[in-house]
Amino acid sequence: MARYTASVCRLCRREKMKLFLKGTRCYTPKCAVEKREYVPGMHGQGRQKLSDYGVQLREKQKVKRIYGVLERQFKFYFRKATHSKGVTGAALLATLERRLDNVVFRMGVVTSRNEARQVVRHGHVIVNQRQVNIPSSQVSVGDVVSVKGTEKMIQRFKAVLEEGKDQKKVEWLEMDAANMKATVKKLPERSDIQMPIQEQLIVELYSK
Repeated sequence: MARYTASVCRLCRREKMKLFLKGTRCYTPKCAVEKREYVPGMHGQGRQKLSDYGVQLREKQKVKRIYGVLERQFKFYFRKATHSKGVTGAALLATLERRLDNVVFRMGVVTSRNEARQVVRHGHVIVNQRQVNIPSSQVSVGDVVSVKGTEKMIQRFKAVLEEGKDQKKVEWLEMDAANMKATVKKLPERSDIQMPIQEQLIVELYSK
């Protein structure tokens, strides 16, 4: 399976914003975006003027990188969104939010979606009392998601959860911190996604 293996900090610098791909490092002065506020490459500090197509492409790339999906899978999600009810852009983001690795990240037990993906792949996530190791699995209303692992791992999950206890939690998940569980109360809505995303640009890009 293809995956991105280079420095994820380059991705943040390319989008000129923090995508929070490095976990707690993104909140420190060591963050690459704070140290070098220009895109990577030999021409990174030069003037850049994007066309309308370029702006739309950058928005699509940003969303792909936030959720850690590649082009083929992203196109699949977009086609699925076009056949669903409601606004296509909002449906696309809702589909991405319902990925199992994103749910584990939203639970607050890990510091990044990359870490959440690894936790899922290693079989440490239980959905409705069944082990699921596919990060792209979609959750539904009523699903109960929990994490398991060695005592050391559970202590790590609890420590991360404690560090982020003051951060705003998503309303579509009901968290049971004591048992490391979360219940999907409702499907995610556009208002639940706080990242600065202009999904209409992505719709316009694929509509050409």
